[in-house]
Amino acid sequence: MLENPRSPRVRAVAKLTKRSARAETGLFLLEGPQSVREALTYRPDAIVELFVTPTSWEKHGDLREQAADAGVDAQFVTEFVLAAMADTVTPQGVVAVARQTPTSVRDIFAASPRLVAICEEVRDPGNLGTIIRAADASGADAVVLTGRTVDPYNPKVVRSTTGSLFHLPISVGGDVADVVERARSVGMQVIAADVKGDDLLEARAAGVLAQPTAWLFGNEARGLDDAALTLADRALRLPIFGRAESLNLATAASVCLYESAFAHRTSG
Repeated sequence: MLENPRSPRVRAVAKLTKRSARAETGLFLLEGPQSVREALTYRPDAIVELFVTPTSWEKHGDLREQAADAGVDAQFVTEFVLAAMADTVTPQGVVAVARQTPTSVRDIFAASPRLVAICEEVRDPGNLGTIIRAADASGADAVVLTGRTVDPYNPKVVRSTTGSLFHLPISVGGDVADVVERARSVGMQVIAADVKGDDLLEARAAGVLAQPTAWLFGNEARGLDDAALTLADRALRLPIFGRAESLNLATAASVCLYESAFAHRTSG
């Protein structure tokens, strides 16, 4: 059992809360039984190390079975060691180290996707995690992150995805102009979500959303800059029927992705 929270092994795990350490090692931190459960189910090959407290290991019998089936050995640690490793204030007794497994932009569009989320300069980890989760739930084929977007392996992003990080391809670090060009080259329309755009309801009625679509989402505070907007085929906005000044980015992205998903399934 690991008992020293200051040991080199523990410190190496704890450093993965920092982007520089993640970039250097190609690894990232998973916290909590849900995230580890999804990783063991969908990407067991990505798990490098698994750390658990005896109490948590006893509690989560399904994790014991999954780890055994995947050939992943668990290392027992004390509560103090787990707290030193984790990013959260109250960790849930399970921490894993996993390999980053991004997909190239080329491979994403080579698979002839029908629905993709492109995130340009999304900076809030919670927003990005929720967008990835919404893309997964709506049946999107991939999420593409440009170079100015927050690291998807940031612990807060990982937790916000609640496991969706392992369910669909995610590309990291692409140039937005190149990403848009690749989307268009495989027959996708590129729609920017923007408050100055046309009404989404009118576009839906006209059948616009039934086409293969790459949604382009911008920064939480500033939206998309003019250069990014000009790359899109059109811009659409969500109507506000109440008194709210605007919608949170992740909420708006969720609606946009689901509107496309509904249109695709209705059109067959």
